[in-house]
Amino acid sequence: MKLLFSGVTTPKGFKAAGINCGIKKDNKLDLALLYSTNLCQCAGVYTKNIVKGHSLVLASEYAKKGQAQVVFINSGNANACVGPKGIDDAKTITKLISNELNILPEHVLTGSTGVIGYRLPMAKIKKGIIKASKDLSFKGGANAASAIMTTDTYTKEFAVKLMIDDIEVFIGGMAKGSGMIMPNMATMIATLTTDANISHNLLQKALLTATNQSFNKISVDGDTSVCDMTVILANGQSKCQLIKDNTKEYNEFFNGLLEVCQQLSKMIARDGEGATKLIEINIKNAFTLNDAELAAKAIANSPLVKTAFFGEDANWGRLLTAAGYSGANFNPNETTIKIGSLILFDKGVAIPFSEIEASEILKRKDIFVTIDFGEGNYEDTVWTCDFSYDYVKINAHYRT
Repeated sequence: MKLLFSGVTTPKGFKAAGINCGIKKDNKLDLALLYSTNLCQCAGVYTKNIVKGHSLVLASEYAKKGQAQVVFINSGNANACVGPKGIDDAKTITKLISNELNILPEHVLTGSTGVIGYRLPMAKIKKGIIKASKDLSFKGGANAASAIMTTDTYTKEFAVKLMIDDIEVFIGGMAKGSGMIMPNMATMIATLTTDANISHNLLQKALLTATNQSFNKISVDGDTSVCDMTVILANGQSKCQLIKDNTKEYNEFFNGLLEVCQQLSKMIARDGEGATKLIEINIKNAFTLNDAELAAKAIANSPLVKTAFFGEDANWGRLLTAAGYSGANFNPNETTIKIGSLILFDKGVAIPFSEIEASEILKRKDIFVTIDFGEGNYEDTVWTCDFSYDYVKINAHYRT
């Protein structure tokens, strides 16, 4: 596998565009279009939040049919909680794109992200779709990745190259997300592409499994958005043989997909609103996988843990306490806690440690926390970030 720092237009046959249609001020890009030159197999996972954005609802309905050719995403407006007009507007978008690109409306997957409670400015979006359709390019992935951002501070793109039966196969992706991050079944918004030859059902299986090991393993603030969505298009243009389940070829494809998803996930956690550090929480030797997951997520979501990391304070008690209330079954007297390679707590006993060494570790941009329960064979990893003063500033005035 070769890692590539590119995005959704890396696989063969995919074009993209990112333009400003006037939703955002200051000419910031706010409308992204992704297009395959042929019809694709598709799959998707979506938020479990009871409140769902209208664009997402329509996308999930169309994606169930297993085929798509275009993904449309606008930023700056979530198209959520505006009543029946929200679905009508999403359907209008699919029809506008259908007319421009000569495809069926149900082959367009719609996504929207931003502030909820406001109707989409359809006149602006119509003009934007016309422009974006003309701007579609095999080099347009970076602009598309920029156009889906909200409070993100940088674009999030990644791709890999695989060899399947001596044929090059590519998987690419872009994502957005910085706040309201603790996905449940999906991510904030992520779009993945591949030129692999794979069925809708197997693609759905691979995406769901990869999502549970990547996007569902990140947290910035414990909130789940109404617009969380991950979709993937597979156009088969690599000309590799049809990938079948339980084969070497499937494993190679899945590992590539997982790599892209995990890399994008880490970028999201690292770019958490106001974040200064990426924190990896590793739970080891738990009784069950559920115990490991419960403890890892509780620690990742704890405001006290996150503020301690921002303050560069080796307050291991906050880590242990969060694990203790998580619902995980473990014995504190068998538990060890480390930051980096520095042991802070060992089998129920606080260990004297060098505050200078701890401070050096906590100044790093990437911090690794290991909590070893010492009694089982299961482990889990969650990625999160610290809480800084800027997180409050950003979210106290999000609408204004």
